[in-house]
Amino acid sequence: MSVRLQHGEDDLVETHEINVTPFIDVMLVLLIIFMVAAPLATVDVGVDLPVSNATSAPRPNEPVFVSIRQDKSVYVGEEPVGPDGLGALLDKMTASDHEERIFLRADKQIDYDTLMQVMNQLRRSGYLKVALVGLEEGGE
Repeated sequence: MSVRLQHGEDDLVETHEINVTPFIDVMLVLLIIFMVAAPLATVDVGVDLPVSNATSAPRPNEPVFVSIRQDKSVYVGEEPVGPDGLGALLDKMTASDHEERIFLRADKQIDYDTLMQVMNQLRRSGYLKVALVGLEEGGE
């Protein structure tokens, strides 16, 4: 057991320095969050990319398919559509419900530019929920 016999001045000395360690920790965490989130924020068109080995999502009763054939002709369902009529025909088929998911199918031979032009038409028409359709793994 110890006893303190000297009762000198025990005034605490004030320090006028700021502890920046917690500030640096917070800044590093925010930097990591923004580094991860920044690439995700640059995508203009929301696309659900299917993974080939994933289980299939439940299919709606009457899905709306936009198809691009090998000759670059565009179809909505079974109806051919011109370059300017895509939005009007989709509005007719979906009753102007822009929240309905549009399923986009394209031939293997279609170039990326043609696919992006159709996706841009969908975006300009207000249809932002686009799902890309592909074959399941092992299917032809």
